[in-house]
Amino acid sequence: MSKKPITKKTASKKKPTSRKATKKKAAKKAATSIALPQVNTADKRHAKRLRDMLAEHYPDAHCELDYTAPHELLIATILSAQCTDVAVNKATPALFKKFPAPADYAKSTPEAIEPYVKTLGFYRNKAKSVHAAMSAVVSDFGGEIPSTMEELLTLRGVARKTANVVLSNAFNINLGFVVDTHVMRLSRRLGLIEESEENDPVKIEKKLMALFAQEDWGLLSHLLIFHGRRACKARMASCADHPVCKKFGQNCELCRE
Repeated sequence: MSKKPITKKTASKKKPTSRKATKKKAAKKAATSIALPQVNTADKRHAKRLRDMLAEHYPDAHCELDYTAPHELLIATILSAQCTDVAVNKATPALFKKFPAPADYAKSTPEAIEPYVKTLGFYRNKAKSVHAAMSAVVSDFGGEIPSTMEELLTLRGVARKTANVVLSNAFNINLGFVVDTHVMRLSRRLGLIEESEENDPVKIEKKLMALFAQEDWGLLSHLLIFHGRRACKARMASCADHPVCKKFGQNCELCRE
């Protein structure tokens, strides 16, 4: 039997899918295709209560790198490797003013970029990464920062953590969980991961993805980082006085003092 042809009338009933909705659907499919560990209901409840309490204490949690466009966020994140956000934010205003668009970096050289990032560690390698990444953005992506994990990972200086930062904050796409040193430390201290997982960023990311709802992945990374910078620090922590650590701290000497 031949299929009934789609007429103008029947075709009009089908609602067009927006590009934004398509990207979010693709991101959800890509994220769920990753093999995640099994977590029990009690662990998920623990994670939900922690999320709610962190959100209550840090309602303004956000990415603390300064940027006004996706390419600026990508550059700032590349520069933040083994460096504080505060130091990066001091360097980027002059850098972004000198090179307003990806094409401006591509037309320049690493040597011309170096003076603007000289205050940061490994500045020569970072200047090369920024130049190479922006050159590829121009040549391979028409000057626009790509919004898929696969494409971002083709850029120099971009690993999964950097790609997650850009996807979540610039495009509102939660494809993974940003795992930096703060998230690694707090994941163990707050009882989200096992001791055997604490030094493995890949295992930590998958565990956190399994524990929390996908729409919360970006927010949760900010919440954990805020708490790690303001209270549950690696040293000189104020865990003993903070309600979050008092309630959820499990694997930290400081949390129990």
